[in-house]
Amino acid sequence: MKVLIMAGGTGGHVFPALAVAEALRARGDEVEWMGTETRMEGTLVPAAGFPLHAISVRGLRGNGLLGWALAPWRISVAVAQALNIMRRVRPAVVLGMGGFAAGPGGLAARMLRRPLVIHEQNAVTGMTNGLLARHAARVLEGFPGSFAARVGAVHTGNPVRADIAALPAPAQRYGARRGPLRLLVLGGSLGARALNEAVAGALAGLAAAERPLVWHQAGAANLADAQRAYAAHALTVGEQAAPTAGLTLAPFIDDMAAAYGWADLVLCRAGALTVAELAAAGVASALVPYPHAVDDHQTRNAAYLVAQGAGVLIPQDALDGERVAALLREYAGEAGRTRLLAMAEAARARALPDATARVVQHCLEVAHA
Repeated sequence: MKVLIMAGGTGGHVFPALAVAEALRARGDEVEWMGTETRMEGTLVPAAGFPLHAISVRGLRGNGLLGWALAPWRISVAVAQALNIMRRVRPAVVLGMGGFAAGPGGLAARMLRRPLVIHEQNAVTGMTNGLLARHAARVLEGFPGSFAARVGAVHTGNPVRADIAALPAPAQRYGARRGPLRLLVLGGSLGARALNEAVAGALAGLAAAERPLVWHQAGAANLADAQRAYAAHALTVGEQAAPTAGLTLAPFIDDMAAAYGWADLVLCRAGALTVAELAAAGVASALVPYPHAVDDHQTRNAAYLVAQGAGVLIPQDALDGERVAALLREYAGEAGRTRLLAMAEAARARALPDATARVVQHCLEVAHA
């Protein structure tokens, strides 16, 4: 079976789609990809061994009046490119998992009568998936209730890497731990400065005996900013691969399964993939939704964990060194770790570790309908 995947732009679209692509390839299916050469998929997809067919497309929001005026022409060009690609590839099923290419690609699939499956990662339906839902043979959602009930979407969860879902149960990880709290900070790329400054301020405000072990992923673009934030408070930063003491700062953590498995508490944004990984790993979290996310979808994503006692929500306008220091004091010591274990178990209970297999199965059903 040949599958054409459309996903791109950010890791929240690309990484779940790659998980599905790899599962399809493991079955012996042929997978090709439609996206752009200038965004994340332009490097990650070929590196993973999948052919990438590029189209010229950009988002509609945030481009001003000129962008909207040019939108019909740009969309027409992108749809024409997608039609040419789809005629060459001739997929048995087309899977759209978000990003700029999914819109023109979904329209092309409809025009060529290729069966279309769409998957929405966020708790709020994106504009593209909202438009494509009426044309899709199957609509899938990472969070329950992303689509209106009339759409008939199927809740599959969000695909995550198998090594994260395979981590030992929280009780096995948390139960034997002693010593300082272990804090994993995932700064990411969206407004990471707020997290950097809050964590640095918190550590500076804690006595040495109160400080946790900290493993901080700042992102390559924000590494210097994080270094400056720590230096401003005279905090010593280590650069070893994983923390053995004090504070470790890294641009990127290659082994996220190891990082989640190490952590007692994760301080992070609330992107769809991050929330899915927190649940799959079974780890407690303090979630700071990015306030400028489209339709405030990160706050809705966070609610999936927070409502079940699996995490705490910190609005960005309440985020500062004092708030983070108070959080760290609250969960310090053995009593704090016991509470974090309960949160981690609640997170694992929200996981759908077979999300990848579910998406694959729906693609197979649609292709053979």
